[in-house]
Amino acid sequence: MNTKNTSKIIPVKKPKINVITLGCSKNTYDSEVLMGQLRGNSMDVVHEANHMGKDDIVVINTCGFIDNAKQESIDTILQYSQLKEEGKVGKVIVTGCLSERYKPELEAEITNVDAFFGTNDLNNLLHSLGANYKHELIGERLLTTPSHFAYFKIAEGCNRPCSFCAIPLMRGKHVSRDMQELVNEAKILAAGGTKELILIAQDLTYYGLDIYGKRNLDELLRRLSDVNGIEWIRLQYAYPSGFPMEILDAMNERENICKYLDMPLQHITDNMLKSMRRGITKQKTIDIVNQIRDKVPGIAMRTTLICGYPGETEQDFEEMMNWVEETRFDRLGCFTYSHEEKTHAHSLVDDVPEEVKQQRVDAIMEIQQGISYDINQEKVGKTYKVLIDRKEGDFFIGRTEFDSPEVDNEVLIDANTGYAANGSFVQVKIDRAEDFDLYGQIVK
Repeated sequence: MNTKNTSKIIPVKKPKINVITLGCSKNTYDSEVLMGQLRGNSMDVVHEANHMGKDDIVVINTCGFIDNAKQESIDTILQYSQLKEEGKVGKVIVTGCLSERYKPELEAEITNVDAFFGTNDLNNLLHSLGANYKHELIGERLLTTPSHFAYFKIAEGCNRPCSFCAIPLMRGKHVSRDMQELVNEAKILAAGGTKELILIAQDLTYYGLDIYGKRNLDELLRRLSDVNGIEWIRLQYAYPSGFPMEILDAMNERENICKYLDMPLQHITDNMLKSMRRGITKQKTIDIVNQIRDKVPGIAMRTTLICGYPGETEQDFEEMMNWVEETRFDRLGCFTYSHEEKTHAHSLVDDVPEEVKQQRVDAIMEIQQGISYDINQEKVGKTYKVLIDRKEGDFFIGRTEFDSPEVDNEVLIDANTGYAANGSFVQVKIDRAEDFDLYGQIVK
């Protein structure tokens, strides 16, 4: 009698790991690094998949910056913890800024989350998923953006004392990344088809002070500029106080460094800037904007402002409105003040009513809409180099060097009159302009 067991051994299917990213581009970068490590550990990882199996693991990378972002993060955690209760997913793991800032409260309130990790907890997060951190994978990421552009984080944390900001509570002190490591990462990205690097940090201009003893962003820019295949390098989040003007020399010297600068200024009146602990005055702010424009003619400047900070009077607001009208920023975003616990400003009285905050934001954005319309009209009839991001309906949609993805203007090209591949550069003659969009035709 043959007693040999002929039944097949069925391999155990590994659970899929679904990473959900909330918040800013720095979180996007962190999720991409996490997914690169998981893929390097031979794990099945996806980004924001709609369909999941009952054994799959959800990792939610949260934002804890301001009230709206915190609420979105909490809602997302509750949504997936409910799916776990219903047996539709296996595990729910939370990481990122919200859990860095509120871990004890979250653990007490949302008890069926399997684990909470902070912003600098990648090793432990990987171990919880059955993976190990692999140093040889530094620079390897699983991009969640279209492959032709990538967010490129050059530093973590922030040393600035801004009164309204909770970032140092969640991200810690400023830590610059090694320059050679960054150059190697840029080469890996370029080899994979990335053409645009969008440099991000809490404060780009502080880069190098902690590890090289000097502000070293200009040298980093030149070295990244030399990487074969990188056609655009874009600067986001430059701090005005102590701004290293030598960055602008690099911008003028190198064609692939975009004439674009995102410098969040937050306010303009001296009493607001002082209370915000920005380390700069109204006159110095005006001077630095003028110096940047003088040194790099045609540069597109983007800024962000806060309305309704504690103690902001009608006079403060009108002064800011007048300054916005006079300065004519190419790009501008405006936000209502959010009263964040454990920040310096939390000791102040949040005395501007929410509806007044919103009215002030709306008034600023109405002014900016008119400025943007006027600036765009000046572009009609001119030809620009445009990077194509996607096709949507009857249009190919791209950007000029003066526009960052998701936040700035777009160029729409009628797909019936010309063809452009995603990730390609084309020359586009602008024939029509609206408040925030340009329309044009591809020219040879």
